[in-house]
Amino acid sequence: MPKVALKNIKGETIGEIELKDTVFGIEPNESVLYDMVICQMASWRSGTADTKRRGEVAGSNKKPWRQKGTGRARAGSRRSPLWRKGGIVFGPHPRSYAYSLPKKVRRLALRSALSSKVISGDLIVLDELNFEQPKTKNMLGVLVNLNVERKALIVTADDNSNVNKSARNIPGIKPLISASLNVYDILNCDKLVMTREAVARVEEVLA
Repeated sequence: MPKVALKNIKGETIGEIELKDTVFGIEPNESVLYDMVICQMASWRSGTADTKRRGEVAGSNKKPWRQKGTGRARAGSRRSPLWRKGGIVFGPHPRSYAYSLPKKVRRLALRSALSSKVISGDLIVLDELNFEQPKTKNMLGVLVNLNVERKALIVTADDNSNVNKSARNIPGIKPLISASLNVYDILNCDKLVMTREAVARVEEVLA
């Protein structure tokens, strides 16, 4: 079982915590990670691009001129795609780009992402994380103590409003609950900071 140092909010090592091999100790599957990130990004697309078909643009359906004898090309409507301000052929219309992957693939991707953080040494486990009142200064102090200098994902077991409010104004810092943990956010952060209770929750679901 992989072992990670257990720290407090002062940055002091107070022990070790053993992580489950099946969640934090597997060989990361890069192909599955790629598929999961693309799946997540596709679901975020708004899909609002729209163009007007020939039945939606302004203009009359009356035949502009007679079929023969004018010397001009045949025309049946001012809405023709060949005409200026006519309808658009095969243009985009509002749609959803979202799709889903099998449950086993999603779980494997999440385990691979967590294991990659353990392998790179970017997983920090805290004994507990709580503040008496929301204050950005308190969170900044914790991050300094943990030597977190860039982007970090802070994962707690349950929704903690004091932690969320203390972290949300800090650039590059994203608070999250364990139930909302996802592959994109894990890979997108430089440091993954989890409470011991959050680790237990994740292991309970993914083991």
